[in-house]
Amino acid sequence: MINIKNLKKSFGKNEVLKGIDLDINNNGIFAILGPNGSGKTTIIKSILGLVVPDEGDIVLQQKNIARNWKYREYVNYLPQIARFPENLKVRELIDMVKDLRNSPAHEQELIELFELNTSLDKSLKNLSGGTRQKVNVVLSFMFDNPILILDEPTVGLDPVAMIRLKKLILKERKKGKTILLTTHIMSVVEELADEIVFLLEGKIHFRGSLEELNQRAQGKNLEHSIAKILENGMEQEAQITDPVNSRQLNFQQRYA
Repeated sequence: MINIKNLKKSFGKNEVLKGIDLDINNNGIFAILGPNGSGKTTIIKSILGLVVPDEGDIVLQQKNIARNWKYREYVNYLPQIARFPENLKVRELIDMVKDLRNSPAHEQELIELFELNTSLDKSLKNLSGGTRQKVNVVLSFMFDNPILILDEPTVGLDPVAMIRLKKLILKERKKGKTILLTTHIMSVVEELADEIVFLLEGKIHFRGSLEELNQRAQGKNLEHSIAKILENGMEQEAQITDPVNSRQLNFQQRYA
């Protein structure tokens, strides 16, 4: 479904991706996690064609995406921060996106699910942050495509809307879709993710199930496991910069 080979990207002297290899050939929910600056957003934007890698290949639906914009017809994308034309009304924005995509849409059931009927004739500039995010969700889910990329989808949502969104994501998974998810809310990952891809300093540090991650890091839950990985990543850095203390630090033996 999505095959990434030797993906590299630098912004100036900052090497963000350092030869990423990632094959996602089955359906399910894949949580891409990592600290700020680990390369999560760069991978997503590379898949979407919004960032051009320095090296490497991305193959989607068995076709290389380089110079092939049509692959985006198979992808739904929910950005972390949606930039809408402020002068448009909600209804006008939905109609505009439908015209641009020129594909069958099922927006009405989503509008009802997130209780947006009373907001359809309001200007986007007058909406609260939570309502804007609901509009963002409707735009991202109203087309029936096999790949969904969700970047911090729960940002700004109230508890009721968050529960409904999680149920919607699980419903899409049951349809056999491939869903890439980034989030800083660990409870969302624990509830939804089939696999975790953990990035650290531009490389894939771990890929596997939640249970495998907790076992490897000896953490009692996802939050503690990730904290241990980050702490030991700092210890590895100390090994490089402090040869004396490196004798006392052995991350490879403890968590290999």
